[in-house]
Amino acid sequence: MKVVILAGGFGTRLSEETSSRPKPMVEIGGRPMLWHIMKHYATHGLTEFVLALGYKAEMVRGYFLDYRTAAHDVSVRLADGAVTAHAAASEDWTLHLIDTGLATQTGGRLRRLREWIADETFCLTYGDGVSNVDITKLVQFHRAHGRLATVTAVRPPARFGGLDLDGDRVRAFTEKSQASAGWINGGFFVLEPQVLDLISGDDMLWEHEPLEQLSQDGQLRAFRHEGFWQPMDTLRDLRLLESLWQSGQAPWKTWQ
Repeated sequence: MKVVILAGGFGTRLSEETSSRPKPMVEIGGRPMLWHIMKHYATHGLTEFVLALGYKAEMVRGYFLDYRTAAHDVSVRLADGAVTAHAAASEDWTLHLIDTGLATQTGGRLRRLREWIADETFCLTYGDGVSNVDITKLVQFHRAHGRLATVTAVRPPARFGGLDLDGDRVRAFTEKSQASAGWINGGFFVLEPQVLDLISGDDMLWEHEPLEQLSQDGQLRAFRHEGFWQPMDTLRDLRLLESLWQSGQAPWKTWQ
């Protein structure tokens, strides 16, 4: 099963970092966000990735084209430019790096990947968020219900404390529980290829007409994930993810 990752947006809400690189290439613990997402899927046996590129696509290509030589000791023969890496890359992954256009919307990017998806069930997620969702159980859930689409439903991160009020008197200040919030689209989809027929062109958002139509047709099911999920939308989010990684307790690190 292929994993499609949307990695072509401008990332304007994280402009402190994305003015010089695409958002999925912003690093956590010295590795791009993309790498963390792919590593998560790979621990569940999914190692073929289709990256939908756009903004600064050349940086993503360059990172993975140089991956072996950048991560290991190398020898270079100057006469012909031959390069030998002295250790094999630890990740046995296959990547398809596809330029889906600079201004293409999320649905349009997915539609442009039709030939790569072919007629197979596939996974889809965004290139700017991590989770410890159980991908194996997610895929099993999708196959069991027999519909065209599954979305992972998550709780939004708690950002603000709550006030317990008695009239205008503050009785207590409470930490807001993430579990008390509603469910939102957390990405980590499993989809049948027929969903591509619901996307009409480059300017269509996957999150609007296609998902709404699937819902109306009874073809969309939600896999509830009560565990960790965190997007990297702002500098605050980036600092939180980095602090979790440096603490050695990053919840999305499901690999050894």
